[in-house]
Amino acid sequence: MENKNLLDSMYEIGDKLYREMCAAKPSDHATLFLNVTELGRMMTGSDRASFWKWDKHRHELWTTSATGIDKIVIPDDTGLVGKAIKEKRVVVTNDPYNDPNFNSSVDKKTGYVTKSILVMPVADINGEFIGAFQIINKLDGSGFDEVEDVRKLSLAALICGIALESESFLEESHHDKLTKLKNRMGFYSDFSRRFGKVLEAGKPLSMFISDIDKFKRVNDTYGHNAGDDVLSFTASLIENACTDSDACYRWGGEEFIMLMEDTTLEECVEKAEEIRKTIMGSTINADGNDISVTMSFGCRQFDPAKTIEENISIADGFLYTAKETGRNKVVFE
Repeated sequence: MENKNLLDSMYEIGDKLYREMCAAKPSDHATLFLNVTELGRMMTGSDRASFWKWDKHRHELWTTSATGIDKIVIPDDTGLVGKAIKEKRVVVTNDPYNDPNFNSSVDKKTGYVTKSILVMPVADINGEFIGAFQIINKLDGSGFDEVEDVRKLSLAALICGIALESESFLEESHHDKLTKLKNRMGFYSDFSRRFGKVLEAGKPLSMFISDIDKFKRVNDTYGHNAGDDVLSFTASLIENACTDSDACYRWGGEEFIMLMEDTTLEECVEKAEEIRKTIMGSTINADGNDISVTMSFGCRQFDPAKTIEENISIADGFLYTAKETGRNKVVFE
C-alpha cells in the first residue's frame, strides 16, 4: 500500500508537470524545480528538499524552494552545498550542528531543527557542475544513506540538471557577453513577465536610455580593447546603481537602458543625474590607459496607452536632444 501511494504521488507530479509544459501560457522553470524537488523529498522520505542554483558570475548559490523562507543566498564557497560542488561529490552529515561546514543561520532565523542532510551536486551534459540537490531530515529519524538515498534521488537530480541547463542556455541568450548585462531579448522578456504587470497595476514605470558620448573616438584613439573596458566599466556602474525595483540592459553598441518600477519621472531624472555625475567624475583604466568619458540621457515615464517601442522612441528623442545640445546632460522634455 505504501509503495502504491508513492507511485500515485509520482504519477500525479508527472502529470501536473506535463500539463503545465503543454499549457499555452507564459511559464518558467520555477514550477518544475518546485515539483521535482517535491518528488525527491517523497522518494527519500525526507522532510524538506531544495534545489540550489550556482550563479558563477556572482559567486553565489541560491534557492527559493526551501520551506520556511522566501530565498536563501550564500557564497558559493560556503556551506554543505558549496562543499559538495567544490569537491564534486555527494556530501552527507547526520550530525550537522557538529559539522564545521553546516550553516545554522537559517535554522536560527526560522526555528527549524536540522538533524540530517544529503547534498548531491548536479552537472550539465558536459559534466560541469551547475547546482545541487539537497534533502533534509529523514522522516524516520534514521539519517541518510549515501548509497541508497542517492539512488532514489538520482532521477529527480537528473531532471533538475537538464532543466537548469536549459534555463542557463536561455539566460545566456538574454545576456550580453561583454558587459554581462541583459540584452534586448532580455529586455523584452523582462517586460512581458515583470514590467508590463507594473503598468497593468496602474503603477508608474520610468526609464532612461543613455549613450556614452563620443565613444567612437575612444575606439579610434585607444583601440577596441580599451573601448570594451570602457563599456564594461560603464555597465558595472549602471548596474550598481540599480535597486531591487530597477533593471538595466545593454541596448546596443554604447547605449544602455534602465527600467524603474513604481518610479516617477522626477525620480528617474534624479537617478540619471546621479549616474551622469559619477561617470563624469570617474577615471577608467582601459587597456592600460586612463580614460574619462561622459554620458547623455533621455528620460521617460511610460504611457500605458503607447507601445513599448513608442515609449522608447520618445526617450530616444530626448537622448538625441541631449547629444545635439552639448552632451553630458539629462533631457526629459
